[in-house]
Amino acid sequence: MTEIQAPKGVPEYFPPRSQAFLRVREALSAPAEHAGYEYVELPVFEDTALYVRGVGESTDVVSKEMYTFEDRGGRSLSLRPEGTAGVMRLVIEQRLDKGQLPVKLWYAGPFFRAERPQLGRYRQLQQVGIEAIGVDDPALDAEVVALADEAYRRLGLRRYVLHLTSLGCATCRPAYRELLQQFLAGIDLDDATRERATLNPLRVLDDKREEVQRQLVNAPVMVDHLCVECRTHYDDTRSFLRDMGVRWEEAPRLVRGLDYYTRTAFEFTHELLGAQSGIGGGGRYDGLMQSLGGDSLSGIGFGLGTDRTLLACEAEGIELGGAPRVEVFAVAIGDDARHVAARLLTEFRACGVNADMAFGSRGLKGAMKAADRSGAPIVLVIGDDEVAASTIQVKDMATGEQAAVSRAEVVSEVHARLGRLA
Repeated sequence: MTEIQAPKGVPEYFPPRSQAFLRVREALSAPAEHAGYEYVELPVFEDTALYVRGVGESTDVVSKEMYTFEDRGGRSLSLRPEGTAGVMRLVIEQRLDKGQLPVKLWYAGPFFRAERPQLGRYRQLQQVGIEAIGVDDPALDAEVVALADEAYRRLGLRRYVLHLTSLGCATCRPAYRELLQQFLAGIDLDDATRERATLNPLRVLDDKREEVQRQLVNAPVMVDHLCVECRTHYDDTRSFLRDMGVRWEEAPRLVRGLDYYTRTAFEFTHELLGAQSGIGGGGRYDGLMQSLGGDSLSGIGFGLGTDRTLLACEAEGIELGGAPRVEVFAVAIGDDARHVAARLLTEFRACGVNADMAFGSRGLKGAMKAADRSGAPIVLVIGDDEVAASTIQVKDMATGEQAAVSRAEVVSEVHARLGRLA
């Protein structure tokens, strides 16, 4: 029988690396929670029309990369390629925008794109995202950018760069779009790229081919053609970022991969990740809610790549092991001792201590090997003598010291020892 393997392009995380993955995901979401963002759980698949209308039919995400299928009722559904459109649909449907504004939400989980797999580019990618909806305020733009920056700094990352620009609005972008199309009409492009220039000329600026980039050196950039309101908004956003201690590089040619972005746009890249250097990004999307049938409310958010951030941490040699998986490990020899150990584990776990024991018919030597592999700093040894005397042998694995402690006092004694080790 042929061995069944995981689908191509889908990373799996298992011990010990899965612990590092969890640490990254927690670090990416923690700043948002501290800033008052509340968690939402989104569907893994949605009506395909949500992404066609929300993300943009001309984007590679919709036109080439979505996993789309028809259900038994003949409805076209797609695995979610990104999170913002789904959050916006949720806000509209559940009328979250009728309460206090801004609506501040965060989410995490897998997203799906049918891309050519390589290191850092996956068909199932993990992200942490936030969305702040309902208030057009440069200070909110700055907060969203600063929360992403804080998340990376919280992990200890240093070799990343924040790229920042403004993509204009419905007032100033049409004139710039026409100017850019005129420029693109005068350079040598293949048929597919020229068609893209007709649908969405900004996407051409994101073309990675060297022969295209050489011709784009003198192309006009949006940041030089902002209207007064957009210029003021961008200046104010940067002023708030300075207040928050965030450093960035101006990126006038930055183009996000989704059509809904307006005004503030940003991307974080890491210099050690090669071609797939983007570790997160986002921007403002002022017309998205209205395009999906809701009110005309503004919004800004980001998506931070959990997979790529983990790769960045590993590239910088950042230790993400965290606290021991097990803090207390019980070695029980004999049936009566095993029952004592089971009761002790229940007590420790009830008060928040990670506890485990040696299972199976092991002798003392084998059970102590299991204790050592667990990484627990404290091991409890229980045999017939300990059961008879109502004591527990408490062993410090770092020093090798071992002492008998009464059964009634062992929980408080272990708590005290763990406090000293912390």
